[in-house]
Amino acid sequence: MISHPRSIRMRSTVVTSLLALIALAVLGVTSSLAVRYRVQDDAFNRVEQVASQWSAAARAGTIPEEIPTSGDIALVQLVDPRGRVLAASRSARGRPALSTLRPPVDDRVQRRTDGRRLLVAIRITTAADAPVVVAERREPALLRGHNLEYALTAAALALLAVVSWSSWRTVGRTLRPLEAIRARLAEITVSDLSLRMPVPPADDEVAMLVRTANQTLDRLDDAVAQQRRFASTTSHELRNPIAGLRLQLEEALLHPGEVDPHETIRSALSVTDRLDAIVGDLLMLARLGAGDPAPPELIDLGRLVSQEAPRAGRVPVRVHAAPQVWVRGSRIQLVRVLANLVGNAVRHAGSAVDVFVAASGGEAVLTVADDGAGIAPADRERIFERFTRLEDGRRRDAGGSGLGLAISRDIALSHGGTLKAEDAPRGARFVLRLPRLDGPPASAPNASTLATSSNGRSTG
Repeated sequence: MISHPRSIRMRSTVVTSLLALIALAVLGVTSSLAVRYRVQDDAFNRVEQVASQWSAAARAGTIPEEIPTSGDIALVQLVDPRGRVLAASRSARGRPALSTLRPPVDDRVQRRTDGRRLLVAIRITTAADAPVVVAERREPALLRGHNLEYALTAAALALLAVVSWSSWRTVGRTLRPLEAIRARLAEITVSDLSLRMPVPPADDEVAMLVRTANQTLDRLDDAVAQQRRFASTTSHELRNPIAGLRLQLEEALLHPGEVDPHETIRSALSVTDRLDAIVGDLLMLARLGAGDPAPPELIDLGRLVSQEAPRAGRVPVRVHAAPQVWVRGSRIQLVRVLANLVGNAVRHAGSAVDVFVAASGGEAVLTVADDGAGIAPADRERIFERFTRLEDGRRRDAGGSGLGLAISRDIALSHGGTLKAEDAPRGARFVLRLPRLDGPPASAPNASTLATSSNGRSTG
């Protein structure tokens, strides 16, 4: 793993350590104050308990001249108002009064400390000349100097070391799969997209990221493979007419007396027309792949078909369009689909082409049917592949690009619909299905005009 100061592992460890240090500092100060108060209060209570015991004995007149003591409280004295010691414990005999502190009448118990000893003074009665019992002990060892703070600091540093080490190990273990991912990504190139990143065993965010990245690589691999197939097919389709055109022109130059120049020019123009059709369709496919930036329009599909279906041709085109079949999409693209389907039907029809528009549930259905030879079931999906042209299509239209149906299906998919070649009692039957709207919204009074041109035609 990368471990220089700018690495994620190091930054995470530093941040965690700083936060832990702040928390431990606050906890240490709070704990020090709490422990000091608790230990000192317990020690004062013990001294006060002893002083109260002999204060009661002094009031009863039963206090001995030598006060017995035990434990860590060896200094006890009974002091009169003049500071004379009337009774004392063995350790306090022969010594002056432990303190000149005399509690007032309204507060008979007083506590004092000078950082080395704890002292409690109790006035035995409320009389002005009442003696005072004074008890003293040394401050507990834990409170002397800064021993408590040193102990808490040592504990905090130990905890900080544990937290930093745990953070370093945890972050390192979390980031370890990323190194394998980085190494695998470095191996992936455009020429070889088959490699995939190893998925960590844990079902965490890193594993989810790796799975998402692998899914993205799958889609990218499919897209690149499709582009390569498309580029290969496109180059083949363009190479043939270009090679034929070049051959004709070279023959005209090498044998000017044997070649009719007018026939050569006509043939060259025919090839140029086919190249122009292929290039135009390729540009349309590229625009469809990039997405249509134009906002969708509200379109009456029946009216659109009635206005835009080509009527002039080898056979008549009959339109049967229901009104108020609303869809949302690109008018130009839908006109392109209609022209492709009707043009294809006209080329293969025997006597007529019928175009139907109807509403079926939540779908708007556009059907184009002809009475020609039809399409074999095995070819009904293949004809939507790019540059696919059946033998009958090549014979009827040698200048076609083989992209019309592929473009039409891409337009249908971009509109959230489908385009299929379906069964028909006679001839071919293409069915376009698009999501249908209930009707134009009230806020769009000009919606119907979006699909209407100024030269309206009646349905056939």
